Amino acid sequence: MNRGIYRFNDTVDRAALKPVARSYQKITPGWMRTGISNFFSNLGTPWTIVNDLLQGKPQLMAQDSCRFVMNTVAGLGGFIDVAGKLELSDHSEDFGQTLAVWGVPSGPYLVIPLIGPSTLRDGFGRVPDYLSQPTQNIDMPWQTNTAITTLDVIQTRQSLLSAEDTLNKAFDSYGIMRDAWLQRREYLIYDGNPPAADLDEPEPDSPSDEPMSDTPAEPES
Repeated sequence: MNRGIYRFNDTVDRAALKPVARSYQKITPGWMRTGISNFFSNLGTPWTIVNDLLQGKPQLMAQDSCRFVMNTVAGLGGFIDVAGKLELSDHSEDFGQTLAVWGVPSGPYLVIPLIGPSTLRDGFGRVPDYLSQPTQNIDMPWQTNTAITTLDVIQTRQSLLSAEDTLNKAFDSYGIMRDAWLQRREYLIYDGNPPAADLDEPEPDSPSDEPMSDTPAEPES
């Protein structure tokens, strides 16, 4: 199932999202892309602060609060990462990470249609993550809401273009994506200091989940 959804997502991406992301990269200056990325990162900081609190991390909560105030006030609404220049590093905390800190097991690895890699735990965590977005809580015309959301998606996809060559050259791109995503999630959950052994390893895919190739097998002699 995961591989089928992965192929569907990849088809949609190649047909629609990737060409738009490449065009956006070509016509938008680098400094502007950086500013837009900073803006959306700053926009998500209040939810990160809430998750810092829920995870019992007062030091990170204070640091992220300082980042948000500084970048919002002195950084023109977040377009300039003033706090980063003062060595206040950025953090990303979502409700899926909060559930992990609370001891909720990850469950099986899942690929969600049009969204991508996840686990059962993170899939449930995406609901409050989505509802916490400013675009869902600020009264604005639907056209403005749609434009902001679309720009966020395009900017995020554009930032992944540089890693695409490695994925395309892989024999089993699905397996590479799965392993890289799970390792990244573990890194975020443990704030960059994961244990030597995986303490919360997701359930593996089905026993028959072997790498599949689109090239037909050669007949036996």
